[in-house]
Amino acid sequence: MLDSLGFVDAVRGLPEQLAAAHAAARDALAGAALPAATDLTSIAVLGMGGSGISGDVLAAAASHDLCLPVQVHKQLRTPAYIGPRTLVLAVSYSGDTEETVSMARGAIDAGAPVVAISSGGELARLATESGVLHLACPGGYMPRAAIGALVAPILSTLGAIGLLTDTDAWLEAAVRQLGRRRDACAPEVDAPANPAREIARRIDGTIPLVYGGGALGAVAAMRWKCDINENAKAPAFWAAYPELDHNEICGWGQHGDVTRQVVSILELRHAHEHERLRRRIEVTRDIIAEAVHQVVPVEAEGEGRLAQLLDLMYLGDWVSVYLATERGIDPGPIPAIATLKGILATPEG
Repeated sequence: MLDSLGFVDAVRGLPEQLAAAHAAARDALAGAALPAATDLTSIAVLGMGGSGISGDVLAAAASHDLCLPVQVHKQLRTPAYIGPRTLVLAVSYSGDTEETVSMARGAIDAGAPVVAISSGGELARLATESGVLHLACPGGYMPRAAIGALVAPILSTLGAIGLLTDTDAWLEAAVRQLGRRRDACAPEVDAPANPAREIARRIDGTIPLVYGGGALGAVAAMRWKCDINENAKAPAFWAAYPELDHNEICGWGQHGDVTRQVVSILELRHAHEHERLRRRIEVTRDIIAEAVHQVVPVEAEGEGRLAQLLDLMYLGDWVSVYLATERGIDPGPIPAIATLKGILATPEG
């Protein structure tokens, strides 16, 4: 198995990563100066790529329990609404993400209560100089393999402020489910008993289009798309119900002779779908199935919204690993992004 950076071991260790990050965040937040829940009117998560998706996880998993709106920003400028009554969570695993540092600096200047989450870097330095809370992540991970190290401090912070209850139970349930999923998907388990290997085998040679149901499914679908792009170095696309039924469903009206050969739809399902959404997905599948190579259903497991969302995301991690390694592709390096950053770092960039 070609894996020069130990990416497979990083994926394998996610259950322990999440558990350790939960314990570390809980300790770091004990006695920390935090804003009062009653002083806040909104929450902003600032982050890009594998760090930014931690904010999407919060927004989706906590949407039934959180009484404040959550906005996830993936840009350079700090939105004008951010101020003293917006809790800002600035998330960059490396701490050196240009966009996140820029937004965090603007949020601090606007007087917002900021919690910085990183393994160090410029974001940690900015937090220290500005006197805002910094929650340290363990170093040594690739950002796209550090979702546990980023999600746990976000949820723990909201729990410590009192904006969410039962975050400890949510995270503990997620750790248990990730452990079960890892046991089923690890490299020593062959297909068809290994669901990730089996899905990768079925996708092989086609372009994955990942459809997710509702808020949870949308985040998972986006994660699958990004995993396949970065780890398997392959094209992939995503969309979410019910929005895709207001536009994308029409796109299957022609070119079926082409799409039938090259497109596989991965249908991410979970136990928290609205009953009307379930029916919508079934009807849509019947309408478009003839125009695609196959529809592959994928079911979440676990107790609670967070556990089911992270379970779907984790299964996608493993699928992308097998799409890479079983084609002789190294999942760790991301040369295209390295090339882009190198060009932008030059005076001409």
